[in-house]
Amino acid sequence: MRVTAGEFRGRVLCENKYEHIRPTADMVKQAIFNKLQDRIVGASVLDLFCGTGALGIEAVSRGAGKVIFVDKDYRSVELTKANLKKLGIVAKVVKASYEQAIKSLAGQKFDIIILDPPYKSGVYEDCIQKLYQNELLAEDGIIVCEHDRKDQFDFSPFEVIDEKRYGIKMVTYLK
Repeated sequence: MRVTAGEFRGRVLCENKYEHIRPTADMVKQAIFNKLQDRIVGASVLDLFCGTGALGIEAVSRGAGKVIFVDKDYRSVELTKANLKKLGIVAKVVKASYEQAIKSLAGQKFDIIILDPPYKSGVYEDCIQKLYQNELLAEDGIIVCEHDRKDQFDFSPFEVIDEKRYGIKMVTYLK
């Protein structure tokens, strides 16, 4: 697992020794951020269900202005902190459920929100609703949802603007 572009390009992240943490493959991560390249510089990014922190770190590497990392699992939080420390990145890492995090961030606006919860967790639709109710997405912002390609979700009130399939994964972009 490495950073694919930007300031930290090629830097290897800490080894993920936890089976329950499923990091995004480098190819998928690169495709996501290549799609976001016109939006990333100076952006405010929320990385919910951050796992290893790899997606948020990729955003920092490519010029995001601020990234907040959130995960409820202490191992994910510690791994994210270790990866940030390894690269010398100072960022806010929050140990909280998505519900707690969204509620505490209400009123803040994010240009990019990354959702990559554990597959089969059943939280996508509730998380989307809470993001909407708490108005966390900036007016021209985008939500990036990584999920199993077989899963179907109701992403309303957001609009699906693109979907890309990568093997068993699907990345859905919402506005």
